[in-house]
Amino acid sequence: MKLTVNGVEHDIDVDPRTLLVHAIREQVGLTGTNVGCLTGDCGACTVVVDGQTTKSCSVLALSAEGADVETIESLADGDELHPVQQAFWDEFGFQCGFCLPGMLLTARELVESTPDANDDDILRAVNGNLCRCTGYNTIVAAVRKAARS
Repeated sequence: MKLTVNGVEHDIDVDPRTLLVHAIREQVGLTGTNVGCLTGDCGACTVVVDGQTTKSCSVLALSAEGADVETIESLADGDELHPVQQAFWDEFGFQCGFCLPGMLLTARELVESTPDANDDDILRAVNGNLCRCTGYNTIVAAVRKAARS
């Protein structure tokens, strides 16, 4: 199959049962997309498929053929952090970083679609991304700051 990830087309061989998260990590070699729960609950595997955040552990790789897939590796522009990444850095919005790919991609989607998001909007948006380290206060502060950027 042909899988376009971060603007680069990859010819990969996958079993029809292969999940998108495994294709990205094992076939494409991008390991920023994390394998967490494999049930779609934790959000560590979040990617963007055709502009929509998607839990890649709940999508078959073959269903992404012909789609544009973005991973966390596409967020920064070289050494320049995306405003959402910078806000998470500035506000200490992460600790271990395992949830970070999902949090950042979800936050970017919210900031782009709802720049005037309030704290309730932010909490609803990140609801499908579990963080065991921060208690979410710094995450909300980071997304709020990114929205102002």
